[in-house]
Amino acid sequence: MLNYDIAVIGGGIAGYSAALHALEQGKKVVLISQGQSALHFSSGSIDLLGKTPAGEDVSAPFHAIEQFAERFPAHPYAKLSAQSVRRALRWFQTALAQQGIPLQSEEDEHNHFRITPLGTLKATWLSQPFVYRHRQRLPFKRLLLVSVDGYRDFQPLLAKDNLRKQRDFAQCAVEEISVTIPGCEQLRRNPNELRSIDIARLLKQPQAFNSLCHQLMKGATPDDLLIMPAIMGNGDGLVLLEQLRRETRLHFHEVPTMPPSLLGIRIEEALHKRFVQAGGTLLKGDQVTRGEWHSEQQLKAIYTRNLGDMALHAKAFILASGSYFSQGLKANLSEIVEPIFGLEMVSNSARSTWRAEKFFSPIGHPFMAFGVKTDGTFRPYLHGALCQNLYCCGSVLAGYDPVFEGSGGGVAISTALAAAQHAVLHCEVQTQEECVL
Repeated sequence: MLNYDIAVIGGGIAGYSAALHALEQGKKVVLISQGQSALHFSSGSIDLLGKTPAGEDVSAPFHAIEQFAERFPAHPYAKLSAQSVRRALRWFQTALAQQGIPLQSEEDEHNHFRITPLGTLKATWLSQPFVYRHRQRLPFKRLLLVSVDGYRDFQPLLAKDNLRKQRDFAQCAVEEISVTIPGCEQLRRNPNELRSIDIARLLKQPQAFNSLCHQLMKGATPDDLLIMPAIMGNGDGLVLLEQLRRETRLHFHEVPTMPPSLLGIRIEEALHKRFVQAGGTLLKGDQVTRGEWHSEQQLKAIYTRNLGDMALHAKAFILASGSYFSQGLKANLSEIVEPIFGLEMVSNSARSTWRAEKFFSPIGHPFMAFGVKTDGTFRPYLHGALCQNLYCCGSVLAGYDPVFEGSGGGVAISTALAAAQHAVLHCEVQTQEECVL
């Protein structure tokens, strides 16, 4: 029999954060992850809150969150204080810094803007070291987009046109520089098939790295901001970028590209490493298929695809299985469901109301805010009964649209720590009761 204090379902940013926090509280933790998480598709920055659900732009996220309990009571932030969200984000920032990824925020706790691969500006709260944090004044004379020969996942022409439309950059020249990475010609079978991970492997070789340095120094100056696709990774991306900056004395802004996103992979690798170092048990490449209940209020054990009939027992469970992308939520012709336990959902019954009329809707799509119904401690409901030892966090939750609001990372981390705290407390109460008996 496999026994744990806490079992976490899901290996994304919410699942790892919950599991790490529980480990820090001295609990025995198992994490079940299907494989690659949504971090492989992420920007690598942590968005806290860019817009309210009403569509109002947010510059000071914590100030806005203080009003959520009154204005947006269904939102996950409404179940948390602004101070608890702040503590969660600072905890995450410290944890990543200790793994070699110093995420940076503004001293006044306001959002900054990052330049996206499309040349737009997006509000965010924590960014990696080589992401330019834009506020108002641009301290560069020229924006220089780096085009890599044979690389298909970054379109400088499109980004350049959009950058020129940005009012903040109206007085700044926007141009393009092309570079060739030695060795690429041996890897590709057509002119545009290279992926970021292919180039990252090449740039670990001194000849390719030195060639890139020489080409950049030839076409750029210290007065430029070089907007470069994230092509340095594979475990040492930040080390190589620091070396690139040191040798060229240029300024760089990394932008994430089509999957795999090396910026997102850095965060996943850091969380994975920290989890293993802390003594957690990781079941990677496995999937939870069902639960075993004492009653509809008490989850006793879970079963996975790889373990078959061997049950994983725990005192408390945390569901961080994600949204549609990671199959934490599933849609059929008539309803949207949580597929593991069949938990109660918050959603519209009529399929015609799941989406806005236009794909690029200015108010977002309703289905993005569908998810599991929870109480104030993030416990879900099953057949009308409140589950006593199961907690939910991250994008499986109802009540918010992470894309429209720009709140995905903040909600994931803050609800993960809240769920972990409640789960830890449940374990301790149960242990005390067992000692009395």
